[in-house]
Amino acid sequence: MDWNTSQLIITGGGGWLGGTLLRGLRQGLADFAPLREPSSNLAIRALALSDHDVQQLEQLPGEIEIVRGDLLDPADCQRLCAGARDAVLIHLAGLIHPRRTRELFQINLHATQNIVAAAVQQGMRRVVAMSSNSPLGCNPRPDHCFDETSPYHPYLKYGKSKMLMEQHLKEVQAAGNIETVTIRCPWFYGPYQPPRQTLFFEMIRDGKAPIVGSGENRRSMGYLENIAQGLILAANVSDAAGETYWLADERPYTMNEIVDTVERLLETEFDIPCQHKRLRLPGLASEVAWAIDWSLQSVGLYHQKIHVLSEMNKTIACRVDKAKRELGYEPNVALEEGMRRSLRWCIDQGLLGRATSN
Repeated sequence: MDWNTSQLIITGGGGWLGGTLLRGLRQGLADFAPLREPSSNLAIRALALSDHDVQQLEQLPGEIEIVRGDLLDPADCQRLCAGARDAVLIHLAGLIHPRRTRELFQINLHATQNIVAAAVQQGMRRVVAMSSNSPLGCNPRPDHCFDETSPYHPYLKYGKSKMLMEQHLKEVQAAGNIETVTIRCPWFYGPYQPPRQTLFFEMIRDGKAPIVGSGENRRSMGYLENIAQGLILAANVSDAAGETYWLADERPYTMNEIVDTVERLLETEFDIPCQHKRLRLPGLASEVAWAIDWSLQSVGLYHQKIHVLSEMNKTIACRVDKAKRELGYEPNVALEEGMRRSLRWCIDQGLLGRATSN
């Protein structure tokens, strides 16, 4: 692909999505023909927190300049963007599960304001920023899918922090100092996953995967290399300026389909026996969890397991038609192949195997 910039600045380079994007840029994306070849002539500078392990990124072909810093420090933002006139910023850094809810607004809103201000000051051309499904909340009906015209209905404080971020980007775009593109993504999956995703696989293996209600509620998911493809296109397509795009797999999946697919792959392709059980809970369990979650967040507290349980019976589904039409987005990897690759990576890393007997 021919790039219309000579330099990318990437935040969140040490994270799950950031690492996938950097590998895609330096090694190519095999499942998408226009990006199969590495972007070897593109200068890349990536921000990582001081405690993030970036050894694998440093071993990629082609130089990646790693900058250590904190987006809450305006000086670090200026240092990251220094000399990057006409470059494109891909802003992936964000916070999903905080210790205290105030951290959501510090990272998702104020840090975004800092890095965008630095990009404007340095004369950068575009910022592509990662948002979430949470500013729109949950679908109003089981058969409904969000698109880019759907109204805001933020899901608790994480959703509000991302909504405020999106609104700030719209204000920046309207001011005319830099182009902005907002990307909304749902539940990620793919290799190099964090421990919480491996735990999900272990729960399926051990017969403890929670199915709340019927399990027929639908969830959009995004295989990470599909998302990386969409981010690259959003950075490079001229007409994307000022737009918002959903990026995800081609279609949503039911919770039953997600769990059943992982279970079948574990047994038939990786010879890992599963218990063939589910931790079945009534739909009321999620509603009670939501009430507890709301109460905790109203006083600034956060509990990850309660928050996740509160969503487990809900439909959170989107359409990717606009991204396909305007960006040329092709989410070629779907649930079965994506989960196959995820499981293979976990097993190769020694993170997942047969259950130990008690």
